[in-house]
Amino acid sequence: MTDEPRETTERPQTEPRPQSPEPVAETPQPQTEQPEASAVPAQAEAVEPSVAAAAEEQPAPTLEERVAQLEAQLADLTAQLAQARQEARENWDKFVRERADLENFRKRRERDIADRVLQQKKALLNKLLEVMDNLDRALAYQDSLDRQGLQQTLRLVAWQMNELIRSEGLTPVPTVGEQFNPYIHEAVEAVEDSEKPEGIVVEEVRKGYKLSDETLRPARVKVTVAASNKEREQQGEGEA
Repeated sequence: MTDEPRETTERPQTEPRPQSPEPVAETPQPQTEQPEASAVPAQAEAVEPSVAAAAEEQPAPTLEERVAQLEAQLADLTAQLAQARQEARENWDKFVRERADLENFRKRRERDIADRVLQQKKALLNKLLEVMDNLDRALAYQDSLDRQGLQQTLRLVAWQMNELIRSEGLTPVPTVGEQFNPYIHEAVEAVEDSEKPEGIVVEEVRKGYKLSDETLRPARVKVTVAASNKEREQQGEGEA
């Protein structure tokens, strides 16, 4: 048996294929909604034909219809004008009546005040007449009255007069022994007195009166001053 040589077939060696890199997963980007630009023009295009169609459907008003509309507007304006004039007349009449009422009220108020003042004057004069009556009686009987009786009558009349003015709210201004007050006192003479402080009223020349809290008439008084002050006053009067 012969050994036949075996044919060995060598397979060609294939080169290794390069491996492709693995695909990287891409992060999905947020998709922004874009306005549909075509929607608005489409709607506009849809509206325009309808408006045009409606305009074509409405016929233009005739001359008679236009005149009727104007006449209706004129009638409405005329009615408004008449109403405004009526309101103006009513307001004017109301103003005139209220003006007359105000004038009547003013005159009535003035009459009331004048009547009240007159009544007060009458009441005061009636009280004063009673004092005058007593004074007339004293004068009528002065020849038959002695000195003491006449003095007593005069004191009675003076007391009655003081009560009268006191009832009317009139009070005498305090003077002797009080500190000089230029609001209620009027100094007519400066008196030197070393025993009393300066500015003290020592004598009353004329009575003063106050009506409530208001000075009706200041009292004329004599006031004490220091000796030096009086000398300077006398020197000033001599130089003058």
